Amino acid sequence: MKFGFRTPSLKKRISAQISPKRYLRDNLGFKVPKGYGLFTNPKKAVYNKLYNKTSTGCILLIAQISISVFIVLFFIRH
Repeated sequence: MKFGFRTPSLKKRISAQISPKRYLRDNLGFKVPKGYGLFTNPKKAVYNKLYNKTSTGCILLIAQISISVFIVLFFIRH
């Protein structure tokens, strides 16, 4: 289990977008509603829930910092 920042990977992002599994699921209608992961694969659902609670993306952190700096600078000027 990873704790802390997730490192972005361009290779994984591209391969996930063009995978045959994604094509079948999206175009042929093999989707299940959001939240049904617990029924289809409980072990993976629990792992992903814990992983998403304990790690964060570095892009999100940069965005949050830049927004807070913008707000501070805005109130200082006015």
